[in-house]
Formats: sequence, C-alpha cells, structure tokens
Amino acid sequence: MSVSESKPGVHADRYAVVGNPVAHSKSPYIHAQFALQTGERVEYDRLLAPLDGFVEHVQAFHAAGGLGLNVTVPFKLEAHALAHKLSPRAAAAGAVNTLRFDADGIFGDNTDGFGLVRDIEVNLGVSLEGARVLLLGAGGAARGVVLPMLERRPREITIVNRTAPKAHALIEQFAGAAGEFGCLLNGGGPGAFDPKSYDVIVNATAGSLDAALPECDERAFGTGTLAYDMMYGAQPTVFMRHAQALGARAADGLGMLVEQAAESFFVWRGVRPEGAPVLAALRAQLAAQAA
Repeated sequence: MSVSESKPGVHADRYAVVGNPVAHSKSPYIHAQFALQTGERVEYDRLLAPLDGFVEHVQAFHAAGGLGLNVTVPFKLEAHALAHKLSPRAAAAGAVNTLRFDADGIFGDNTDGFGLVRDIEVNLGVSLEGARVLLLGAGGAARGVVLPMLERRPREITIVNRTAPKAHALIEQFAGAAGEFGCLLNGGGPGAFDPKSYDVIVNATAGSLDAALPECDERAFGTGTLAYDMMYGAQPTVFMRHAQALGARAADGLGMLVEQAAESFFVWRGVRPEGAPVLAALRAQLAAQAA
C-alpha cells in the first residue's frame, strides 16, 4: 500500500527494489510504512530482472517514470558500474544498493553500512566510538560497512577472514581512512585477533545461510560483547546462539535492513523516516512466523 492509494487521483512517485530473486523482499512493506509515516506520495514495487537483463530493466523502469531503485542480489556490482556518479561510501564499498535518477544522470549510493551503524548505535544503544570491533569476513558485505564504521571513530577494527589475503586487501584499501579517523585497522586469517573479548563482533560472512559458524576464537566473546549477525530469520542464527552460549549479547540484521531502507528513502526524498516502529512491526511478524 502507498499513501497515494488512500487519495484517489493523487500522483505517486514510483520506486522499486530490483533483484533476482525478489519475491521475498520486505522492502515494499518497509517503504509503504515509511510513506504513511512521512506523508510522502510514494508507490513502491518489486522488479524481477533476468540475470542477463539488469541494465535494460533499470532503463525501462526509468523511462516509465521511475525515480529510484533499491538494488539487491545479484546486481549490486552492475548498479555500481551503471551509475554516473557515486557517493563516497558507494565508491568505497565498490557496490551500489540505491539508485536515484536525477536530471544529470544516475546517482549510486550504498546505505548498508549506514544501516548497520545506526542499528547498532540507535536501536541497540551501543556506541562505536572508542570501541574494539571484530569484523568477520572480507567480502562485499564487509567492504560495504568498513567506512561507515570508521567514521564513528572506533579505537580498533580487526578484520578476520578465512583467507588472509582478502582481509589484508581490505585493510590496505581503508588504511588511509583509518588514519584519518584515528583507528587502528588490522587483521588477517582466523588467528589474527587479540585473545580478549571485543566490544562489538560483526558477522559479515554468509555462513548463517548454511547454519555454518565463521572461524572465531571463543575468547573474542565476553559478557560485554555485542555479537551482530547481518543475517536474520524467524529464529536466532547459529552465530547468535553460539555468541549467547558464550555470554555475549546477540542481535540479528533485521534492524540493519530497516535502517538502510530509511537511508535510501532519505536519499530519494530528503525526508528521514523513523526506523524503530517499522522494525518493531517486522519483529512481531517474524515472531508470529516462529510461533
């Protein structure tokens, strides 16, 4: 439902999420709630693009009057290549999850890292300033969140990946930004961590999709640790259960999903919706599924 549906004859601006698959996406619900909350006249749909037809589908959506798109798997790299102009965070991430069609071309942004940081700091109440952070994984999901985390001025970010060269490449990529924000950036293979508990551990691997734990020494988890899994589901992930068994506080990535969507809405409309009530509604839906 969009706001315009309750006002017959009122034109609504068109947005959508594009991906393959895309039927499972919660983005239409989230943005419908944002539209109701802010009074913005927004119509938001799902757009299924063939694996070899992303650019054509985006161009057709734009030609039909569409003003912006959220981009999900597997098209974030193609969206990055398609954009005429990139935000600094999209350039750093090397991937785009938000497209905005402007008079002077296609603007590409990446709101994933912003969503993660806002969920951790606002919804979960954990400050990243001065924190010791352990980032598990060095793929696209990890690359998208390093710069937004550095901007919060943590004391240290340690990046640990199953294959050490990928972690080292990420450390090298963000070394300049780490110096600018006064953060120690280090890491490597599974053994490259300080054998003391961290303030925040972020699981940016896809392991939870297959109920697989990332390689991580149990000493990294403590009673004061927030263990954050970017994945989410009706039940706690295997990573969350593992962290809780070691005395840590665990959280999933549902709040990140909502907050990155709120930032996309802001990129498009210049209005920032409140994520918390939408997150609460989605959490209730997941709880009902699990019951």
